[in-house]
Amino acid sequence: MIARVLTTIATLAATPCAAQLASLPAGPGELATPAPPDAPTADHATQPREFTQAITPPPPAPPVTSAAKPFLFLAGESDIFEISSSQIALQRSQSPDVRRYAVMLIQHHTLTTNQALAAAKTAGMLPPTPVLQPDERDQITRLIAVDAAGFDREYLSQQVPAHEAALALHQAYAQSGDTPQLRTVAQGAVPIVTGHLEEARKLLGAKH
Repeated sequence: MIARVLTTIATLAATPCAAQLASLPAGPGELATPAPPDAPTADHATQPREFTQAITPPPPAPPVTSAAKPFLFLAGESDIFEISSSQIALQRSQSPDVRRYAVMLIQHHTLTTNQALAAAKTAGMLPPTPVLQPDERDQITRLIAVDAAGFDREYLSQQVPAHEAALALHQAYAQSGDTPQLRTVAQGAVPIVTGHLEEARKLLGAKH
């Protein structure tokens, strides 16, 4: 996931803000509209008439939101992994501290998922369906297969890099995301993910 997050962060850095997008170019053209003559003349019907009218420029193009859907996909993928791995931790861990941590992750990542979906709906977006990638499925398999004595260390060892990647993703979008509603969600997620990362490091340090 870390490589995919870094790719998205690079996209965010290269995405222009809406204010920087240029309007479509439009030059004035000329069409024929009658101009009243200065005074009627006898050969009025046979005199040529000049026509001039400026064309109204088209409205500016809407902003390009190239980073919104990748952000939604990666944030959703991160939430699914945290929730799934923590549900396994509740089934297998014998440590009260690790079990409390797992409950916290399930609650918080369910909340951030719902907030992201609501923000996407407000922004008029249909978020992509997140799925676990092969490396994350491998980690879930290891959690199921590892022996009881090594479970907590394996679980926490997965949470540290997962939350480092999630934190980098949310920080990048909070700073330069191109959809205001999602940027607000990312800003709110940063302190939550930071707390998760700090606690995972603390619990993992106690296991060594």
